[in-house]
Amino acid sequence: MNVSARLKRIVALAVSTASASGALTLSGCASLDRTAHADSLAQPAGMQRELIDTGTFVLTAYSRITRPDRPVDIYIEGDGLAWVTRTQPSLDPTPRDALGLTLAAADPAPNVVYLARPCQFTPMAMNPRCGTPYWTGKRYAPEVVAAMNVAIDRIAARVPSQQIAITGYSGGGALAVLVAARRRDVLSIRTVAGNLDDEYVNRLHHVSAMPDSENAIDHARDVADIPQLHFSGADDTVVPPAVAHRFAAATGGQCARAITVPGLTHYSDWSGRWPELLAMPVSCTREGG
Repeated sequence: MNVSARLKRIVALAVSTASASGALTLSGCASLDRTAHADSLAQPAGMQRELIDTGTFVLTAYSRITRPDRPVDIYIEGDGLAWVTRTQPSLDPTPRDALGLTLAAADPAPNVVYLARPCQFTPMAMNPRCGTPYWTGKRYAPEVVAAMNVAIDRIAARVPSQQIAITGYSGGGALAVLVAARRRDVLSIRTVAGNLDDEYVNRLHHVSAMPDSENAIDHARDVADIPQLHFSGADDTVVPPAVAHRFAAATGGQCARAITVPGLTHYSDWSGRWPELLAMPVSCTREGG
């Protein structure tokens, strides 16, 4: 069965499931509100919502491809509403503010694609594999990384022979690194408040480790030759600047720079500063060069 037919079947299943069981109650309405908010962010930037079937998860994306002969900028969302309290996981990880999408919408490049994480925005009935582990302890699991990578393959096919620039916000920064480590077409990596060392961050906040997830810093050497910038807010207490500095050091430091931005927290209006930060050159420096 081709992708289009499979998606149609999944959509039909989602509709019939919602109608038959009444499953879209308060959580479903909240998700619809968050989707409407995301639409309102994307549409002024000329980005259209779509579904990408990776075989494991059906991912929601917003895309604007106007120049197939140019590279594509890909943005990966953060962890979203993963928890409602310190100990209680959310029933729906769809982000309320979609800060990764606000960054994508502020990017003036001709080709921009935003990727939500598994189980965000897409109705749960379309993703039977979704469950709280995929936005808690398994949010950077190998199968999640693989699904994101398949989605990026589909996007890359729309700009044949072109490279991709990957940006990740918060937990999306971890996935930006983990996906880039699997690819050979990555032009650059940027992260914003990126969780690039989840073991360190979890120890910092005295929360459980995530043995079922991959840790970005363990793959620092795998992306060491890719030009990259890692932005942190000086006032970020969720993922403090030390995380980006640890990661840059772990790469060897020739292609990765950690930059601390004064006055910003984890949840600040990064999109307001994004055109300025995006304009910063991303390059490698060589000893003696």
